[in-house]
Amino acid sequence: MTLFDIFLLGLALSVDAFVVSFSYGLVLKPHKIENGLRLGISTGFFQFFMPVLGWYGARSVNKYIESIDHWLAFFVFLALGIKIIGDALENQEEPSQKLEKKLTARVLLMIGIATSIDALVTGATIYFMHTPIMLSAIIIGLTTFVCALLGYELCCAFKRFSTKYLELSAGIILIALGCKVLFEHLTS
Repeated sequence: MTLFDIFLLGLALSVDAFVVSFSYGLVLKPHKIENGLRLGISTGFFQFFMPVLGWYGARSVNKYIESIDHWLAFFVFLALGIKIIGDALENQEEPSQKLEKKLTARVLLMIGIATSIDALVTGATIYFMHTPIMLSAIIIGLTTFVCALLGYELCCAFKRFSTKYLELSAGIILIALGCKVLFEHLTS
């Protein structure tokens, strides 16, 4: 994986954090930058930590599945992409109606974990693609931090736009990365 691929992966993984931060930006009064920073730090940390955890977990089972690791990477990215697209197309209530309106430590912990579960699986996929984890995790975590902060701050300007298109784009990026991994392995 190239650094650009990892950055794209970070963007795709950070869409949930962007949407959650955007939604909190709509409901928290008064609108303070400290809340955006807290959301960014929480989601960015977990988007950094979970791939590292997944990478080390995959390392322990690598010798058993090395011959099919490219297929696993493809199907993981495909499944994550399809899930994100499905969630975007699903008829849901507005995210801002589902939120607790205070950013307590418990709420931030739940947001961090909930928005980074897919990053755990992605960490395993990064291992099977023989990509170093620390740089990848740092890029993913920083990308998520920036996207969450932007989501929180942009809510004022984009209140009327649906986040569905962001989620659809993220799903398409993940599916494209999976196809790229498979194509590169099969043609080498």
